[in-house]
Amino acid sequence: MAAGRGVLRVLGLAALLLPVVPCGPPGAAERRCFCQVTGHLDDCTCDVETIDAFNNYKLFPRLNELLESDYFRYYKVNLKKPCPFWNENSHCGIRDCAVKPCPSDEVPDGIRSGSYKYSEGANNLEECEEAKRLGAVDGSLSEETQQAVLQWTLHDDSSDSFCEADDIYSPDAEYVDLLLNPERYTGYKGPDAWKIWNSIYEENCFKPQNVKRPLAPGRGDPGHMFYKWLKGVCVEKRAFYKLISGLHASINIHLSARYLLQETWSEKKWGPNVTEFQQRFDEVITRGEGPRRLKNLYFLYLIELRALSKVLPFFERPGFQLYTGNRSHDAEVKNLLLEILHLAKSFPLHFNENSFFAGNKREAAKLKEEFRLHFKNISKIMDCVGCFKCRLWGKLQTQGLGTALKILFSEKLIEKIPESSSSYGFQLTRQEIVALFNAFGRISTSVRELENFRNILHNMR
Repeated sequence: MAAGRGVLRVLGLAALLLPVVPCGPPGAAERRCFCQVTGHLDDCTCDVETIDAFNNYKLFPRLNELLESDYFRYYKVNLKKPCPFWNENSHCGIRDCAVKPCPSDEVPDGIRSGSYKYSEGANNLEECEEAKRLGAVDGSLSEETQQAVLQWTLHDDSSDSFCEADDIYSPDAEYVDLLLNPERYTGYKGPDAWKIWNSIYEENCFKPQNVKRPLAPGRGDPGHMFYKWLKGVCVEKRAFYKLISGLHASINIHLSARYLLQETWSEKKWGPNVTEFQQRFDEVITRGEGPRRLKNLYFLYLIELRALSKVLPFFERPGFQLYTGNRSHDAEVKNLLLEILHLAKSFPLHFNENSFFAGNKREAAKLKEEFRLHFKNISKIMDCVGCFKCRLWGKLQTQGLGTALKILFSEKLIEKIPESSSSYGFQLTRQEIVALFNAFGRISTSVRELENFRNILHNMR
């Protein structure tokens, strides 16, 4: 429970870091979009410019290189799961909604085999995984190995999961090359897309049913009543909303930055669409909502960055390998991964983890469970997205954020990880690892794209 209290302190303090800064009368387009997300942040020495510089010139280039490696570019996903909440038979017929899975012979052998270690025990570990999957523990295995199987089973059945993960053994689960199926504007919009986000905000964020979240300009109250209510709830519930809003903002930035600008018979031209960006983030057009969304993106960035800094001991163990079958390349990728994690840890303005959250243990446990179940529900909603490419990236990014939350709630377990042996108390599957870093890669890309849009708008004045 100490770990739970620790993350609640993190989320609680973080919820106060990004206040609304009055802009005065609307000025240039650049000022209207960005004036509320610049300068110093309350309750810490952190400022947006420091985050921008750290991300755009230090972390982003290295992270991009990591995500182009074989281990991180292949993600196994089931895009055929039915929507669990309503009858959703309509699928996007737009060509850019399609996802092209990988032929099995294109996926590295090490990834397809499920191995993750260069050691004599690799085969035994695979056998253990198979035994666990079939619901049996082979009595001929050593006592230590049987204990490992039982620990993995407990891990899978534990309450630490924040996402409804796909069954990677399902015949409908396929590997997708993320580099060949980039997240970008597909044309998926209208009532179907609205229904997804409306369900997320109205049914899964912590709020009274009679308080509506301002999703779009011109719809009801411009946000005054919503934000007045939001300030009155506990910081953990406000943090939950900010995470979802930040994720939504990030996705909208991706769609605006990689927009189909021109199409001919021979090629398509993708690039930034300033009009689309302004429709989603301009202060005047969105009635003050746009800058709040960008503010929440920075909040999400800091939370996921904090998770990366905390999970370093798990990846530092000599026995952990990013296994694809190419020994020298895998060693290089692990070194790059550790370089990124050390860089994340070196960020000078991480959250101050003083005893901000002071509720009793029973209430803290109840709140953590509510937090987990609400987010797990959101991960299930991703199977209701009609556009397959949007579904792919929605599932990956919710699993990545869910993994980050799992890390923050498991801080004490991570601290106890042995340096030279298996970690039974805390585990990450390959799916979680790939989702964690690709999801943060999306957030990092969004922060980088904001600089690009800021420059474009500045030059338009």
